[in-house]
Amino acid sequence: MANKEKLFTEFQAPTTQEWLDKIEVDLKGADFQKRLVWRTNEGFNVQPFYRREDLKDLKTPDALPGEFPFVRGNKKDSNQWYVRQNLAVNDPAEANKKALDILNKGIDSLGFRIPKDLVTAETLDTLLEGIYCEVIDLNFRTCPCHALKLAELVDAYFTKKGFDKEKLSFTVGFDPIEKMLTKGKDVTARLADGPKIVELLKDYPKAHVMTVHTETLNNAGAYIVQELGYALAWGNEYLQQLVDAGIDVDLAARQMKFYMGVSENYFMEIAKFRAARLLWAQIVKQYEPKCDCACKMTINATTSTYNQTLFDSYVNLLRSQTEAMSAALGGVHSMVVTPFDAPYEKATDFSERIARNQQLLIKEESHFDRIVDPSAGSYYIEHLTDALAQEAWKIFLKIEDEGGFLEAVKKGIVQDDINATNVKRHGDAAKRKEFLLGTNQFPNFTEKSDGKRPVAATCCCAANEEAPFKKLETTRLAADFEDLRIHTEETKVPTAFMLTIGNLAMRQARAQFSCNFLACAGYKVIDNLGFKTVEEGVDAALEAKADIVVLCSSDDEYAEYAIPAFKYLDGRAMFVVAGAPACMDDLKAAGIENFIHVRCNVLDTLKEYNQKLGI
Repeated sequence: MANKEKLFTEFQAPTTQEWLDKIEVDLKGADFQKRLVWRTNEGFNVQPFYRREDLKDLKTPDALPGEFPFVRGNKKDSNQWYVRQNLAVNDPAEANKKALDILNKGIDSLGFRIPKDLVTAETLDTLLEGIYCEVIDLNFRTCPCHALKLAELVDAYFTKKGFDKEKLSFTVGFDPIEKMLTKGKDVTARLADGPKIVELLKDYPKAHVMTVHTETLNNAGAYIVQELGYALAWGNEYLQQLVDAGIDVDLAARQMKFYMGVSENYFMEIAKFRAARLLWAQIVKQYEPKCDCACKMTINATTSTYNQTLFDSYVNLLRSQTEAMSAALGGVHSMVVTPFDAPYEKATDFSERIARNQQLLIKEESHFDRIVDPSAGSYYIEHLTDALAQEAWKIFLKIEDEGGFLEAVKKGIVQDDINATNVKRHGDAAKRKEFLLGTNQFPNFTEKSDGKRPVAATCCCAANEEAPFKKLETTRLAADFEDLRIHTEETKVPTAFMLTIGNLAMRQARAQFSCNFLACAGYKVIDNLGFKTVEEGVDAALEAKADIVVLCSSDDEYAEYAIPAFKYLDGRAMFVVAGAPACMDDLKAAGIENFIHVRCNVLDTLKEYNQKLGI
């Protein structure tokens, strides 16, 4: 028998301390904690590297796919998920035609949103005509006040058609708490319908009823740990209500389904889905189900709308593609990719086709559906999974101390928390602490809105009822910059001229920074190679009919160039210095008041410039 050669035995594995010592040398005295340790929005630190010893106290690496606590997924033999597309059923015949079409284009899960006035047997007959319900995943949703009626009609339809109940995979979504969060309405009276629907559909082993739509929180700006923690509390609220109503815990847990969002934080989102299954399994276990299979968490993931943009909208494809990858690698049950044009128009055939193909690409070409939990064993992702689980559990316990999720929603605790995060994130975007490619960073200089305007959300319920509870504010992160840019475009587009002079490297860097800064408001920017004198540069700017002249040079040279340039311009255009030089106080004393640099609040600065320019 041949001996197996052991490779690299001549190399000694470095210790963690040796790695740290080497990093300290390379940092040349810089603070390790400030330079390399990432303080996440989720409340914990992420180190620049991880080793096996960092996982010695964790239990997640020992888990197996398809087994309790399901951190590694619900399946043992594959990572298959349903490719889903949602359809608004305003015309049942048209919705049926479209459903049949997309079923031939890679879709195997359909989501039907049915207005309350169309919840009829005739609608279902028309809607499902020609659809083989036993081989796809079906999802029905209407207003909570008509969910019981819809469930009765679905059950009657399946019975009439003689479908095998064992094979039918479907959801009749019932989530009245979401209406409380989004509209502030009191729908607590409808909660009594939940146990009735669950009991009605108990003979369908693959049916889901009670749905938890934390994608709503995601699209309102919630951080990952907030969505995760509230998902657990939300789900536990429904589970407790069902059990209290006399529903068997195995049945109640089996019929739960979680609709979660997925944002652009690639590795963190993978860990979120793993942590969600881990924690939900532990929660259900406390109800003492007869079978561990009741502890499985069924998740539909939807790519976020919160970070989508109206300008440079094709960048939305990059965002949703990484989000879809996170969801797939995280082991979700089904997935919806939001079309890239969702912020400004009803999805077109083109955008819907691209959204479908984004999932098909990672499934059919990248084979994400073949390997169960491919991220398992990654020191980094195992750490993220554990850290997210710990922080989310704190939120869950806090909500339980408040009397449960429903009580927390009534008090406005959940809404206040998410809305505060939304405000913070908008503030961070304004200061470019949070980047939106094509919006507050590297905008397309020449792009126009071409009539594109943000799409307003609609609801089939009465919109003029007084709301007794607080509600979520769901303003997209890019909205403030988009409003500013559209206003500029509709009023007057100023011209900003880069007066580049002095040190070559610094003037080019400052000019590039300034062009990106001012183009965020839709300004026309004119860059230049450089001028020999400030007078030559000012004359060129005035010849170009510039409204703004931006002096771009090095900090040391501003003492020489800024004041002469400002005086020569003599108020014929707004004068801006690119940077925050040491001589700033002297420049201000000379009357120069406009400076743009990395510490600026970009949004507020641009609003101020618009005001000064009469825009």
